[in-house]
Amino acid sequence: MKIAIAGGSGFVGKALAQLCLQKGYEVTVLTRRSESYPSDNDRLSYIQWLTPSSQPETSLEGIDAFINLSGESLNSGRWTKKKKQQIIDSRITATKELVRILSSLEKKPSAVVQASAVGIYGTSKDQTFTEESQEYGSDFLAETVKAWEKEAEALNEMGIRTCLARFGVILEKDGGALPLMALPYKLFAGGRLGSGDQWVSWVHLEDAVRSILYMIYNPKLQGPVNVTAPHPAPMAEFGKTLGTVLKRPHWFPAPSFALRPVLGEKSILILDGQKVMPERLRQAGFTFQYPKLDLALQQIFSK
Repeated sequence: MKIAIAGGSGFVGKALAQLCLQKGYEVTVLTRRSESYPSDNDRLSYIQWLTPSSQPETSLEGIDAFINLSGESLNSGRWTKKKKQQIIDSRITATKELVRILSSLEKKPSAVVQASAVGIYGTSKDQTFTEESQEYGSDFLAETVKAWEKEAEALNEMGIRTCLARFGVILEKDGGALPLMALPYKLFAGGRLGSGDQWVSWVHLEDAVRSILYMIYNPKLQGPVNVTAPHPAPMAEFGKTLGTVLKRPHWFPAPSFALRPVLGEKSILILDGQKVMPERLRQAGFTFQYPKLDLALQQIFSK
């Protein structure tokens, strides 16, 4: 199988590329800086994209599946007006370029997995969201994801089976939000964030990348697919479990009124949340290796 991964140099993309190589696939990673990634593996190549002179389509004829993970990180830096525009533009630009590339190919891939996010559902402490939920949020994240997914509609119009992978909080030791969440505990200053009853819809990195390949394999999966573990946790439970795994106390609460001015609009990532269930993955027979939070965190911090 020949797989193309846009955003393959990020922490999810790297893990996905390694899994594909382990399975014997040929992997092409699309990046803005292909010269920065020399490869000594004849099944792994890097090509330029999203630069004025790049023509990645010339190297992508015959690919079987395309995964688009590109987008400015939500976790780095404060959400200034400029940062928010970068978050939106990076996602829209990459998706438009994906559509352009695939429209130029004589043979289209059989499947596309387009990154998305559970942020589309908005925030709630009492609702449970599945892929069938039709009421979306109106905050910055929800509006960004709605625009992101709308750009991907053109892929369906080409007749390409497209999965919108709505990722929750992806847990990994050295990437994403977990290092920031773990730091106070490592400093013996961990505790409840905000009210503690906001939901964290999380997924282990290994399950996230396995689910991407599952979407490619399974012709019944199409449209929105929630990529979250089947046991989301309230923030208070998440923090207690994290403290237990790290053998650190859970005792310094950080109230919302203190955190919101410091974090600004970005505080929505930790002070608000949504309870999201992976209904379509479950119905399709996907098995999570780390369905429960304590198992996931124990594996992550045992490495």
